[in-house]
Amino acid sequence: MGNQLAEMAPAPPFLPPLQALHVVVIGLDAAGKTSLLYRLKFKEFVKSAPTKGFNTEKIRVPLAGSRAIAFQVWDVGGQEKLRPLWKSYTRRTDGLVFVVDSVEGERMEEARVELHRITRTSENQGVPVLILANKQDRAEALAVSEVEKLLAVHELSSSTLRHVQGCSAVDGLGLQQGLEKLYEMILKRKKMLRHSKKKR
Repeated sequence: MGNQLAEMAPAPPFLPPLQALHVVVIGLDAAGKTSLLYRLKFKEFVKSAPTKGFNTEKIRVPLAGSRAIAFQVWDVGGQEKLRPLWKSYTRRTDGLVFVVDSVEGERMEEARVELHRITRTSENQGVPVLILANKQDRAEALAVSEVEKLLAVHELSSSTLRHVQGCSAVDGLGLQQGLEKLYEMILKRKKMLRHSKKKR
């Protein structure tokens, strides 16, 4: 399933043929990144082994009406030794998805450090960030507002569009809303970049 390109999905009319928005999914190990990717791709929960390198899938997300947007999603391993490689995948990406395990409150500080580090690299300045607070189906999960506070989301650069969304890879809760918001943020940034180029 992983490490392969899925079939080409039809692109919406406002994107060039065969082009999809490039999105990178990162986060600490065992946060549920690959399970979330497969939930989006196959519409079911797939228990997965830890990612040793990366997985990539092309997924289509339906929007309001009959339109759909294509995302080329790169899911990169979150083990400590792999984290320095994240910036190789995030270079020139359209959006970042940072996944946290809402149950593991004791790892939120570690997640906060990594989130702030990757968003502050020069290549990622201003890249929209969707933070997915995964495992919200679990009774012991932290509230989304608490996750947002522990990750110090308000301290991210003012140029970084961001949204925190509760979700669950098990039942798909929150994923559609999260990706719709990411899409909105990507469009907003592209518009802002076009506007600033015209001003020069």
